[in-house]
Amino acid sequence: MADAIDDETERSLAERIRQLEDREQIRELVATYCLVVDSRDTDSLAECFCEDGSMASRDGAMNAVGRDAVMAQFHQRFAVLGPSFHYTHDHAIWFDGENSNRAFGLANSHAEVVRSGKPMIAAIRYEDEYRREGGRWRFYLRLLSFFYYLSPVDYPAALPTPLRNRAYNAPIRADFPEASPTYSAYYQKYIRR
Repeated sequence: MADAIDDETERSLAERIRQLEDREQIRELVATYCLVVDSRDTDSLAECFCEDGSMASRDGAMNAVGRDAVMAQFHQRFAVLGPSFHYTHDHAIWFDGENSNRAFGLANSHAEVVRSGKPMIAAIRYEDEYRREGGRWRFYLRLLSFFYYLSPVDYPAALPTPLRNRAYNAPIRADFPEASPTYSAYYQKYIRR
């Protein structure tokens, strides 16, 4: 009986260590993404995505499926971008209980970019699905949403409004938090507007 408990403890410990290692590899993937985007290291950027991976944005401006299409999309975006600096903050990761080669994540990020010759700042949330492919973790899906994307000059006036995405010709609604069901429910229940 004691041997069976010891085997279960060891197996559980081995699984937990593996998950910690996987979690760290996923965090490194997210950090690497920022570094290679900013350095325009397209070979390393391509390796961040699964062969059948996708990159999309909630505003619909990005929507590519397959590594080649994802990279073509990045080349289009890089054509209008100058220097950029992306950095990730909070990053929550959870694993698929049925598939040890699949995980999910939410990562809050910021970016400072030059877009079409104009300085811009962005607050971004990435909704990710990760897959282990070829022995390493990669993005299977990277969906980005904007809290804001605007000129630093517009920040004070735009931040209090829902029209915080000003990367394009006309301002559009920010992707979050207003569209979040819990955000809306909170204000409906506790603060009548």
